[in-house]
Formats: sequence, C-alpha cells, structure tokens
Amino acid sequence: MSAPESPARFVLDVADDPRVEVEGFYRTHGNWLIAFLRHRFGSQDAEELAQETYVRAIGAGAAVRNPRAYLARIAVNAARDQVRRRGARPVLVSDVARAEAAPTAPDQAEALLLKQILRAMPRDVREVFLLSRSTGLTNVDIARRCGISVKRVEARMTQALAMCKALTE
Repeated sequence: MSAPESPARFVLDVADDPRVEVEGFYRTHGNWLIAFLRHRFGSQDAEELAQETYVRAIGAGAAVRNPRAYLARIAVNAARDQVRRRGARPVLVSDVARAEAAPTAPDQAEALLLKQILRAMPRDVREVFLLSRSTGLTNVDIARRCGISVKRVEARMTQALAMCKALTE
C-alpha cells in the first residue's frame, strides 16, 4: 500500500541547482506575474518588479502551495519597498483612471441644484449622505460616528439617493 499523496507543492529550493528550479518556476508563472504587475502598477515598473520578485523568491527558498499568491505577495512587498526608496506614494493604475474620469467642478446650476436637494433632505438623512459622499467614510464608520446601526445608514443612504433621483428628474 502506498502512502496518500500530499497536495502539489512548488518548491524554490536553491540548494542543488537554482537555475533549474527558478527557470521552471518563471516559465510557469512569469507571464502571469508581469500581467499582474502591469495591471496593478502600470507597465513602467512591471519588469523591474518582476525581477525583484524572483530574486526575493529565490532568496526565500520556501515550499509554496499557491505559487501565484506567493509571487503576488512578494511583488506587492517589493513595490512598497520601491516606493519607500523613492519617497513617493504608489500610483495604482485604477487611481489614474479614476482621476482621469473624475468630473470637473460643478457649474452654478449644478451647485444650486445640489443645495436644493440637500435642503430638502431631513437632517439625519443629509448628515449620512454628506458623510458618505464628501468624506468617503464606510457605512460602518458612519454608523459609529452617528451612533446608529449599519442597516440604518444603508436605509438613510437609500432614502437620500431616491430624493436625489426624484429631484433631478
């Protein structure tokens, strides 16, 4: 009788011949890692971060159950270290897209409409709406701040959005 097989493991054990293990690991996951890094941090830093990721993975010499999660964690840590060295905040691709898609400042008519909508809202609904939209707090944070339940925050946001829709149509 043979022993039950253990789950598949990818090993980056560099004791014997590091080139063989790393080359196979890179062939299997290299394209995925570069695509992951391009998506997350843009194409400018992807190649450099991929190299740094593999250097760190080789240095760790660890048995890995989920190689992509392992590489992703190392890559994100490498990106953070790179940012610290540069002394700047990382700019994610999603942040750039969001900034480019951000609406311009409202004109006078939109500002007047917003004031009218806010005045029409009950005070408690207006407070939750403004906390959500202007500060970016989560519903949990708003609930704590206002001393109400998360469900109550959700109900007030639903009411506020319904009023916004009704008053803009």
